[in-house]
Amino acid sequence: MEFLSIPAILGYVVVLSLVASRLLHPDGPDRVKSTIVAGVAVALHGLVLTDAIFVQQGQNFSLTNTSSLLIWLITLSVTVMLPRLKVIIIAPAVYSLAALSVAGLWLLPPEYITNFETKPAVWSHVLISLLAYAVLLLAALYALQLQSINRKLKDRQLMLNSPMPPLLTVEKQLYHFIWIGFTLLTVALLTGWGFLDNFLGDGRGHKAILSMLAWLVYAAMLAQHHLRGVRVRTAVGYTFTGAGLLTLAYFGSRVVKELILT
Repeated sequence: MEFLSIPAILGYVVVLSLVASRLLHPDGPDRVKSTIVAGVAVALHGLVLTDAIFVQQGQNFSLTNTSSLLIWLITLSVTVMLPRLKVIIIAPAVYSLAALSVAGLWLLPPEYITNFETKPAVWSHVLISLLAYAVLLLAALYALQLQSINRKLKDRQLMLNSPMPPLLTVEKQLYHFIWIGFTLLTVALLTGWGFLDNFLGDGRGHKAILSMLAWLVYAAMLAQHHLRGVRVRTAVGYTFTGAGLLTLAYFGSRVVKELILT
């Protein structure tokens, strides 16, 4: 499937140029054309990932494959929502990361073979965990945008006719993604307790503890937002802290094992 990687990267570059060139234009980019091109690139990326992950020995969940899968999930979500998404300023960053993730499948091809054929319940836990992480990473991108708009408002750098999206719109979408990701993370933790034989052992203890700490961070954020509101800076801090804990949980030991100790 290597021959599909080049058109996938080119597709992401094209949609990146379509979106970025008119990102701050009052009318915005051509969403129909951008969605079609992005859809083709995402489909090609998915085929490349399928070939990279599902190998003869089992499932290759190497660091690069897992990272590319997470970025693919985020890119798929953004592409599906692109025709009606009010805030698309994060799209260039997403499509740039997607292009790099496809290239990374060539540059960093380590193997981490697993076998889920006999354990479909564990496979479902892994998929839900990846979905939760992808959604919460997407929320972190929105938090970056929220922080930027809030800073410009405080510095009075935004004009009345500014093409930047309204602060309340971005904040609303941030909490929308946090709720979805928090729900998925809750299900992921429950399925981990129920389906994994030794959820806190066999080298998985740090992942479980960090994931539960992230769950507490998001729970505190949502509870505070519901009870008395959360300031923008505090909401950004919550979001980054949760995403950071999940990143350490999912990739901390894998980076050491696959990239440093190999």
